[in-house]
Amino acid sequence: MDGLATERLILRRWREADQPIFHRLNADPTIMRFFDKRLPRAEADAAMDRWNAGLDENRMSFLAAERRTDGAVIGTIGLSPIVEDAYPFAPAVQIGWRLVPEAEGFGYATEGARACLAYGFERLDLAEIVAQCVVENRASEAVMLRLGMRLRDTFDHPKVSAETHPELRRHSLYAITAEAWRGA
Repeated sequence: MDGLATERLILRRWREADQPIFHRLNADPTIMRFFDKRLPRAEADAAMDRWNAGLDENRMSFLAAERRTDGAVIGTIGLSPIVEDAYPFAPAVQIGWRLVPEAEGFGYATEGARACLAYGFERLDLAEIVAQCVVENRASEAVMLRLGMRLRDTFDHPKVSAETHPELRRHSLYAITAEAWRGA
C-alpha cells in the first residue's frame, strides 16, 4: 500500500520529518472536531509508529497524503483493520481520511480513498470495506457516497463516552462490497 499514487497525491508511510503535520492532524481543534480527544505529542508519535507498524504487519494503514505538486503532506488517507469485539461490525477493514482545513473541498479525500479502495479490493482481495463517521459529519458522508458506499447502520461508538461527548457518540456506518466496487 505504501507509495500509492493518484493524479494529485502520493499515499505513503509516515516519516520522522512529518511529525509536525502529524501532530497538527491529531491536535488541531478544527481538524479533530468530530473526535472525542486530541492527542498530545507523545501519543501522536506513538500513533505514527503504530500506523507504520500496521503497514508492515497488515499491508495497510492510514498513510501520509502528500500533494504531488509541492510535496506538502495535507492529511492522512488509508485502510485499517478493525478487530476489537466492541465494534458491532468487527472484524472489518475500514477506510478513513482526515485533511488539514486548507486542503478540504478540492476532492483529495475522494481521490485518495478511491486509490485505497482499489488497493483493498484488487490487491488485498477484500470482500468489503466499511467507513464510519459521526452522524453530523456531512463532509465525510458526502465522500462515502461519492465512493459508492451505502449506509448500512447507525451505532453508538464504543469508545466515545455518552457522559463527556454525547454529541460525538452516534456514528453512521457505510460499506461497499468488492462486487459493488467492480460494478461501479
